[in-house]
Amino acid sequence: MVEAMNWISEVVRPRIKTLFKRETPENLWVKCPDTGQMVFHKEVEQNHWVIPGSEHHLKMSAAARLKMMFDEGTWIDVPLPEVAADPLKFRDEKRYVDRLKEARAKTGMADAFKIGFGRVGGLPMTLAAQEFGFMAGSLGMAAGEAFVRGAETALEKRTPYVLFSASGGARMQEGILSLMQMPRTTVAVRRLNAARLPYIVVLTNPTTGGVTASYAMLGDVHLAEPGALICFAGPRVIEQTIREKLPDGFQRAEYLRDHGMVDQVVHRHQLKETIGRLCGLLMDVRRAPGSPAPAPAPTSPEPLPDAA
Repeated sequence: MVEAMNWISEVVRPRIKTLFKRETPENLWVKCPDTGQMVFHKEVEQNHWVIPGSEHHLKMSAAARLKMMFDEGTWIDVPLPEVAADPLKFRDEKRYVDRLKEARAKTGMADAFKIGFGRVGGLPMTLAAQEFGFMAGSLGMAAGEAFVRGAETALEKRTPYVLFSASGGARMQEGILSLMQMPRTTVAVRRLNAARLPYIVVLTNPTTGGVTASYAMLGDVHLAEPGALICFAGPRVIEQTIREKLPDGFQRAEYLRDHGMVDQVVHRHQLKETIGRLCGLLMDVRRAPGSPAPAPAPTSPEPLPDAA
């Protein structure tokens, strides 16, 4: 009798539990950081990573941004130049090359930038999006080269250049080589200005450090997503330095709009329409008297000349 009970409790019951057990995916729910509301992951994804109800804007991958912006969700990936992987042979708790391998495996990207060429609202456009999931979207040699390549593509195609910034700042593992990307990207923006091509920046959460101190704040128009943190040094660092309490919402998109640093705070669902309208206006306004109109993009996009 004892053996029969052991067989029932040790063999039969576990098999019955396994048979009727329902596996629940770990990412089935998303918790709103503002309200604590639990929302289905699929519902948030379909809503462009905006929490329904609270309208909290979650971080969005670079690929998802391009898909959201380009007509029919299709574009041509702009091939990005390769750079030295670890020029300073840097090591802290881990080797820098190991951190890069982990970030590439996690995001499926070579570095923190993704750039595409296509149409937005029927208008040819070059879009650059930073991937915060790749080492906090930090600015290193690869990211600097990618930004410059995006500007060169806009110059070649005679299109507006739109940047979606998301970054924790300069990449410390590359030291001075990272900081040198700030003047390099500034020169690229000046080339766009000289060619009278619009450069529009969409500041997303967060945009900080050396990125804010360079190409993220050099746009012809600065848009921002609701609630985005936009700063050089974070509020906690400033409070500890000046030993004073900062105003509510300090360094958030709405505060900066009210104080003249941001032109407009735009809901994510309205970004495509807003950017399309702005670029359409600026391409006409900024055309030099007597100069030919920018060449339209082909009906069916053709590969870029240096594409593989």
